[in-house]
Amino acid sequence: MNILTTAFLAFAMSTDAFAAAIGKGATLNRPHWREAVRTGLIFGVIEAITPLIGWFLGKAAAQYVTAWDHWIAFGLLSVLGGRMLINSLTASKAEEKPQTSHSFWVLALTGFATSIDAMAVGAGLAFVDVDIFSTAAAIGMATMIMVTLGVMLGRVIGHVAGKRAEFVGGLVLIGIGCTILAEHLQLFR
Repeated sequence: MNILTTAFLAFAMSTDAFAAAIGKGATLNRPHWREAVRTGLIFGVIEAITPLIGWFLGKAAAQYVTAWDHWIAFGLLSVLGGRMLINSLTASKAEEKPQTSHSFWVLALTGFATSIDAMAVGAGLAFVDVDIFSTAAAIGMATMIMVTLGVMLGRVIGHVAGKRAEFVGGLVLIGIGCTILAEHLQLFR
C-alpha cells in the first residue's frame, strides 16, 4: 500500500471520530486545547489499536468482525447518544454545573464505538501485503488530529447552540450510528 492510499485510509477512518468529537466539544463549557488534545489522544490511541487487533485476528475472525461491526457501532453510538439526549432533557438547569471535560471512560467508549470499522479494515488488511504498524500509526495520528480539531470546532458550535448542545451532540452520535448501519446494510445504493 503506498503512502497516498495509507493517508486516504487514515483520513477515512477518522471521519466518524471527527463528527463525534464535534458533539463532545459542543457539550463542554468552553473546552481548552488541553482537553481537546486529551480527547484526541484517547480517540487516536484507540483508533490505532483496533486495526492492529483486527489484523492479528486476521483470517480467523474477519468474517465475524465484518458481519457484526456495524451493529456494534450502531448500538454503542445509539446508547451514548440516547444518554446525551435524556441528560439534555432531564437536567435541572438551576443545578447544572458547566462541564469542562468528559470522563475517560465516556471518551474511551465513544472512541471504541467509532473505531470498530477500523478493526474490520485491519482484518481485511491481513490479506494483503501491508505494514500494519505504520498504517495503524497513520490512522491513529489522523484521528488524533481530526478529533482535537473537532472538539475545538464543537466549542464554537456549543457556544452558539447554548443549552441545546448536548441534545445536538446526542443526535450527532445517533446519526453516525445510523449512517454506519445504513452503509453496511447498503441502504444507500
